[in-house]
Amino acid sequence: MLAEPTERVEITEEKVLSDNWYVLRRFTFNYLGKNGEWTTQQREAYDRGNGATILLHNPKTDTVILTRQFRLPTFVNGNPTGMLIEACAGLLDDEDPEDAIRRETEEETGYRIQSVEKVMEAYMSPGSVTEKLFFYLAEYTADTERTDGGGIDEEEIDILELSVRQAMAMMERGEIMDGKTIMLLQYLRLKQLSQN
Repeated sequence: MLAEPTERVEITEEKVLSDNWYVLRRFTFNYLGKNGEWTTQQREAYDRGNGATILLHNPKTDTVILTRQFRLPTFVNGNPTGMLIEACAGLLDDEDPEDAIRRETEEETGYRIQSVEKVMEAYMSPGSVTEKLFFYLAEYTADTERTDGGGIDEEEIDILELSVRQAMAMMERGEIMDGKTIMLLQYLRLKQLSQN
């Protein structure tokens, strides 16, 4: 995973600290500061691969599809139930982002979508996690083909259909606290406002 040296950064050592769920590495690197001096630094980076997320929107009813599932890291950081409401998302697993998000959408929500609109790419926690997320919007209707959804393996995913107004209010009350979901809801709302 070593990156190529640049004029300002040269990685001199990479050590795997954990390879259990995903990979945690410690990097030692030389960094050229703005003052023209080189310093040797160490940082840890958690590599779980890149991912994609999507907000399904029904323009006719102005509703969105979200999911709710248990997220241990939120539980250990003060979320009393550990349950988090979020947009459908998943890792790319070496797939093209559009193919991966179509697969994840069906696995989690049951909706079989064809056309997706890419809206952005973003690093969600660049101080410690390598993951880059690809963000998408897609339309669904009452006639969109569906399977059961609900996730795979030990995933237990509830599927929620909410009005955009309701989802925005939940976000404002702190009932929706997932960053990627907030970004997608805000993007959708700004898009709607610009079209009116």
